[in-house]
Amino acid sequence: MSAPTVLVTGASGFVGQHLVAALLARGFQVRAVARQVEPAKRLAWFDRVEFVAADIHDPLLDVAGLCDGVDALVHLAWPGLPNYQGLFHLEHNLMADYAFIKRAVESGVGQVQVTGTCFEYGLQSGPLDEAVECRPANAYGLAKHSLRLFLDTLRQQVPFTLQWARLFYLYGPGQNPNSLLAALDRAIDSGAERFDMSGGEQLRDFLPIETTADHLVALLQRRDFSGVVNVCSGRPVSVRNLVERHCAARGSRIALNLGHYPYPAHEPMAFWGDARRLRDLLGAEHEA
Repeated sequence: MSAPTVLVTGASGFVGQHLVAALLARGFQVRAVARQVEPAKRLAWFDRVEFVAADIHDPLLDVAGLCDGVDALVHLAWPGLPNYQGLFHLEHNLMADYAFIKRAVESGVGQVQVTGTCFEYGLQSGPLDEAVECRPANAYGLAKHSLRLFLDTLRQQVPFTLQWARLFYLYGPGQNPNSLLAALDRAIDSGAERFDMSGGEQLRDFLPIETTADHLVALLQRRDFSGVVNVCSGRPVSVRNLVERHCAARGSRIALNLGHYPYPAHEPMAFWGDARRLRDLLGAEHEA
C-alpha cells in the first residue's frame, strides 16, 4: 500500500517549508505547490517532493489535474502578510481561496486542512478556546473567519473533512525577516549595543515552528477529526520574557530599549490559546 499523498499549497513559505519536512519524516508523499520554483529549490526537501510551480488563485489553473491522486489538501497559501489591514484579504484572497478549495473537493479531495489565525478572535482578552465567538477586528482575521464559514456551508453540499487549524504566534527558522526575533537576531549578529522594542508586557501564545509543523501533521493523521482546533502552547508568555530567553540562548548581553515602540492597536494586551482540544486530539506526546 502506497503512502498517502498530501498536496501542500504555500509550500515554500514559513509554515510550509517546515510542514513539508515533517510530512516527509512521517512517510507521506508530498506534492508541493508554490508560485515560484527558485525559493523552493533552496530547501533541503526539494528533490524529495513533486514540486508544482503554480498560482492557486489563477482561475484557469487545472485544479482537478493538480489534485489527481491526492489524499489530502493542506492549504497554507495566503499572500500579502504581514499586512493585516489590507482590503485585498477580503476583496481577493477570500474568494480566490474559496474557489480553489471548492474546486479541489469537487475533484475528489476528501480531507482538507486549512490554517486559520488567532486574529479570528479579535480583541478579546485572556485564554481563548474554540467555542469563543469570533469577533475579528482586522481584514485578515475577518477574511479567514469568513472563509471557514463559507467552507462549512460548502460541506453541506459537497461532504469533506475540514480541519481548521487556528495558529497563534510562531517563531523559528524561515520566519518573516521583519518579525520580532528575526530583527533581534540581526541586531545581535551586527553587534548592536541595544535593541529597540515595545514595553514587552504583552502576553502572547508562542510556539516554535517545528512543533507547529508536527502538530499539523498529527492532526492530518486524525482523519476522523473535522472542526476547529487551536494550534498553540496554551501558556501565556510576555514578549519581554520571550526576548530575554532568546538573548540568553544566543549568549547575548544586548540592552533592551523597552518602550521604544507603542503597543500594536490591532492586538489586545493579553491573550493566549486554550490547548485542551489539541491535547485531547493528539495525546500527551504532543505536549508543547
